Amino acid sequence: MKTIFVVDDSISVLAEAEAILEKHYVVVTLQSAESMFTVLEKVSPDMILLDILLLGMSGLEALKALKESEEYKDIPVIFLTGLTDPNTEALGIELGITDFIHKPFSEAILLNRVRNYLDLLN
Repeated sequence: MKTIFVVDDSISVLAEAEAILEKHYVVVTLQSAESMFTVLEKVSPDMILLDILLLGMSGLEALKALKESEEYKDIPVIFLTGLTDPNTEALGIELGITDFIHKPFSEAILLNRVRNYLDLLN
């Protein structure tokens, strides 16, 4: 079974994403980018769903660090965000983001986007 990291500082977003995805994937929920990097040392996910506006290291900073790492650069990352700023989206794309899922998300959007990208990678 594929493993998905969901990184968001909102407990309700983590719970909602986990409830949607856990029927199909192993879901690891994390409240910060720093904790994500700690868990990455032990677990290699098939995809990361990453909030942009995190406390501490931002999602953009975390994405940049992931893409600069030989070990983690090929992990697909989808931003989970409430932001609709085109400049932020352009920067995410420039840094190597796979896609954006805007919050609040529906079950169909979250599940289908994750499934579609994972299918493309296989």
